[in-house]
Amino acid sequence: MSEASPASGEPFDLQKLQQLFELMEKHDLSEVNLKNGPEHIRLRRGSSTVTVAAPAPTYLPAPAAPVASAPAAAAPAASAPAAPAAEAGLIDIKSPTVGTFYTSPTPEDPAFVNVGSTVGPQTVVCIIEAMKVFNQIPAEVSGTIAAVLVKNGDPVEYGQPLFRVRP
Repeated sequence: MSEASPASGEPFDLQKLQQLFELMEKHDLSEVNLKNGPEHIRLRRGSSTVTVAAPAPTYLPAPAAPVASAPAAAAPAASAPAAPAAEAGLIDIKSPTVGTFYTSPTPEDPAFVNVGSTVGPQTVVCIIEAMKVFNQIPAEVSGTIAAVLVKNGDPVEYGQPLFRVRP
């Protein structure tokens, strides 16, 4: 019974879990949460334990998106030829996930950071909404914001540069 199948009563298809682990490794993701009705799976990398909980197999609709979005990830680079030519010494803050970029917690609030703002590793620079979850994105570097590369409300791809920081 090393293979899981719906008929066997095992909750997970081990081959699909392995594919999910490989996607996490490839995209340097530390945690993945998938929910489909009553089914839920949470995978974490970088710790000694992997937490998995679900009453039935997950059909992994989310991992298909990174594979399908690979051509879309090339499109933003092609559509913004001036942006990739970063000044020497600037560090990009990149999107850790696919989602919608927001500069502030609510439309009425001021932006977390603007050009000229000083940031530290724990400074929240934006929010990315992914699957109705609002993720606060820290700068992870110290310096001064030199450029904001994404407009409020725009969709972003995994690894897309959001800000440029002068260390």
